[in-house]
Amino acid sequence: MTDPLYTADEAAALATTWRRLVSAGAAAVTPNTIRSWAHRGHLPPAGLDHNRRPLYARTALARAEKATRARALRLVGISTR
Repeated sequence: MTDPLYTADEAAALATTWRRLVSAGAAAVTPNTIRSWAHRGHLPPAGLDHNRRPLYARTALARAEKATRARALRLVGISTR
């Protein structure tokens, strides 16, 4: 089975859901955050939609969210220890 692909908006919504599960509602992920992760090399695009916008795989999104979670939580004042 292939990994579902998400636009930046859809990826942001999914990553926000995951992040809120572990941080009690803090640290939402925006589409700009998704684009930033991609620009910084944390989130490789897996394809393009019909408008040539990048699409991201769920597994890559989960890895990028996990890799950036601790920093995001610290920025909003939540200890990760």
